[in-house]
Amino acid sequence: MSATEAEKKEYRDYINKVTPKAKVWSQMGKAFLMGGSICVIGQGILNIGREQFGLGQQEAASWCSLILIAVAVLLTGFNVYPSLVKWGGAGALVPITGFANSVASAAIEYKPEGQVFGVGCKIFTIAGPVILFGIFASFLLGLIQYLM
Repeated sequence: MSATEAEKKEYRDYINKVTPKAKVWSQMGKAFLMGGSICVIGQGILNIGREQFGLGQQEAASWCSLILIAVAVLLTGFNVYPSLVKWGGAGALVPITGFANSVASAAIEYKPEGQVFGVGCKIFTIAGPVILFGIFASFLLGLIQYLM
């Protein structure tokens, strides 16, 4: 074995030793529980809107989205949502609540830089690519459907 191969093997062994091992099943379970809990809460809001307040499906769905976003923003402001994300991973980041958290956390982070150059310019730092690619994908899919 040459010196460079020995060094490469030594480096690989070092990387394997210091790299934390992912607990995939545990992380997937937590994400499932977190995302499922958010969905159960959302379904509860939908049911209450339809049954208690007599809203139609569309109105109840709108109120559900608004309430989930407002709660996520409040939890982000009180520094609770980051703990939920740390525990639940993608289960907390993928739903609409994760999108609200990304916008609110950027606004909080850049507030000291001022309303225009801080919040105004950087509020969509994290959420901007999601919006961009969401709109682009919607355009492409709409175009494909139109052409078919």
